Amino acid sequence: MNKVERPSDIIKEIIRNKGPVTFAEFMDMALYWPGLGYYMTERIPFGPGGDFYTSGHLSPVFGWMLALQIDEMRAMLGNPDDFCIIEIGPGRGFIAEGILQYSLEHLKWSENWKYILVEKNPALLRHQREYLKRFQNHLLWYSSIEEAGVDRAVVIANEVFDALPVHLVQYKGDRFQEVYVGLKDNELHEELGPLSSPEIAEYINQYYLPSIEGYRTEIPLKSKALLEKIFSSFNEVFLIVIDYGWSGHEYYDEERTQGTLLCYRGHTARDNPYEAPGEQDITAHVNFSYLKDLAEEMGIKNIGFVQQGTFLVSLGIDRVLSEQLEKNPAFIREIQKIKGLILGMGETHKVLIQYKGNRNIPGLKGLALRNRLYLL
Repeated sequence: MNKVERPSDIIKEIIRNKGPVTFAEFMDMALYWPGLGYYMTERIPFGPGGDFYTSGHLSPVFGWMLALQIDEMRAMLGNPDDFCIIEIGPGRGFIAEGILQYSLEHLKWSENWKYILVEKNPALLRHQREYLKRFQNHLLWYSSIEEAGVDRAVVIANEVFDALPVHLVQYKGDRFQEVYVGLKDNELHEELGPLSSPEIAEYINQYYLPSIEGYRTEIPLKSKALLEKIFSSFNEVFLIVIDYGWSGHEYYDEERTQGTLLCYRGHTARDNPYEAPGEQDITAHVNFSYLKDLAEEMGIKNIGFVQQGTFLVSLGIDRVLSEQLEKNPAFIREIQKIKGLILGMGETHKVLIQYKGNRNIPGLKGLALRNRLYLL
């Protein structure tokens, strides 16, 4: 292969050599090709200078509230000396900062615990080391969750599942076909072909995708591999998934004829994933019913499902804000940002909590006001 400098060059060269690839393969290359994929470059994609925000960017209070929920989980695990918090895809380290700060300064955890950041991007890893250096005694970094080698943990996946490559399917004629990415006049273009795996057909039947001419949507098979990796890595673990998405019947509503796939660049949503591969985010909403069903197949307990805003209110975000305002009236400047955690992202983002282990888990604080697991 000739030396190339852009992901689009790599993708085109691969297609020339092997023929059209599934959209999932295209998305994987565009986002994760070493050194060139969107999430693997030196450029940091999050925040004001990037392309999008996550909840952790709005306020450190998000991490504080997660610390309160994790504190309860830690107690349920028996406050083990080898306790770990593991964050997958920690971004710029804002959530880690909030959790570490609150657990050490307010919850007064003992010193014998670790916060593990699972990060594959060397540039982000360097940034995290510098940004979180005041907590260095508690920090470890690995490139995969299996490397952590711990027995019990709480794992956080904040806006991780939406960034996994998805298959695209479209109903045409009398059946669903898969979207492949090929070349035409040296430009990336789509073509329909047979489903690339029987798992896709099983998924289509399981979630009753509408047989409507032209109906197009996403199939998130990569979610299964990630869940299996997480749950097989520990003897006992809580998983907190925070992401935007819906239940299966909401996701595959007949009126959502073009799915949820979107691209983000310069804080602007776009709908053409082939425009600048490697230079824009490509994302799809999460089918939380699929995550619930996968967990059940693995013998994992689904504990709860709730909107992010309700989750934070259940944990007592109003009390925490009152305490901070009493200590520091200037904290009022944070309030507008925090509203986004409860109302904006608080409505679009959901929290799913799953547990692997033999304990009987009572109601968690974050689910005290509402638990909508029955919707999945």
